[in-house]
Amino acid sequence: MLVLGIETSCDETGIALYDSERGLRAHALYSQIELHAEYGGVVPELASRDHVRKILPLIRRVLDEAQIQRREIEGVAYTAGPGLMGALLVGAAVGRSLAWAWDVPAVGVHHMEGHLLAPMLEDNPPAFPFVALLVSGGHTQLVQVEGVGKYQLLGDSLDDAVGEAFDKAAKMMGLGYPGGPRIAALALQGNPERFTFPRPMVDRPGLDFSFSGLKTFTLNTLQKHIQGNQSQDEQTKADVALAFEQAVVDTLAIKCKRALTQTGLQRLVIAGGVSANTRLREKLQVMTAGLGAEVFYPRLEFCTDNGAMIAFAGCQRLLGGQREDLGFGAMPRWELENLQAV
Repeated sequence: MLVLGIETSCDETGIALYDSERGLRAHALYSQIELHAEYGGVVPELASRDHVRKILPLIRRVLDEAQIQRREIEGVAYTAGPGLMGALLVGAAVGRSLAWAWDVPAVGVHHMEGHLLAPMLEDNPPAFPFVALLVSGGHTQLVQVEGVGKYQLLGDSLDDAVGEAFDKAAKMMGLGYPGGPRIAALALQGNPERFTFPRPMVDRPGLDFSFSGLKTFTLNTLQKHIQGNQSQDEQTKADVALAFEQAVVDTLAIKCKRALTQTGLQRLVIAGGVSANTRLREKLQVMTAGLGAEVFYPRLEFCTDNGAMIAFAGCQRLLGGQREDLGFGAMPRWELENLQAV
């Protein structure tokens, strides 16, 4: 089955073609990072308008790259939530309209299910069941995955998601948006002996996360040690960036180890934008090896929002018989556990 996937949940317009027999045929991504950077974060109205401008040219580009004619497409998948309402509606309206015009079925895809299944696009995909750590700008979740649509939430963020915490910490240091890659780059210059930040909620049972206290600790440390000397202050920021990154990585690794032990599972999937962090990958590789377990990631270009993950997830649901009616909608908030099993 050949499926067109459309992703417009936030600030990336992603388009892809996935074939259930031949795999990923083509994909394209347009990022709005430069558009939103001057505001220090995503401006929803600007994001929606830019999706309107970019979505149809990207669809044409992907079809041309794959040398696919419209009549060959057998289904359309679009992100229906969670995300920004206006941005979601752009993709949903275009996706459902194309499916109607082409007389093929359409399906709305859960954005985080797309991330969760993204490692299935690789040559060595994880087998079910597994534990998934979903880490992005809007989510930090541990999920037990038994199959497509068979999800049990093990732990969630009680406040800021980890990607949001990176963005806010970067803003404190004047690093700009997006925060994760900028903090990671600055942390390479940091002194690991200077600061030790707390690992939030690791000294209590459970698998939930909280990063608001770590964010406050970061701000207090900066205010205490920034002295007005440019060279010294730049080194302080690098030292703080490293301490912050280490605290986040250690916290995520501790909770992942706890989840694997609690469930008895031997496979861990990491997905979402923060899964591209090199220090996190190295830490989890060592942790899982110590347990005799395996860790799986999507390739770097599929860690952030993309159309390939939506095309793949949508293909699984279309093959399972799921279809949308002629109406369409978007759900800015949508619980992963409420999805229909395939």
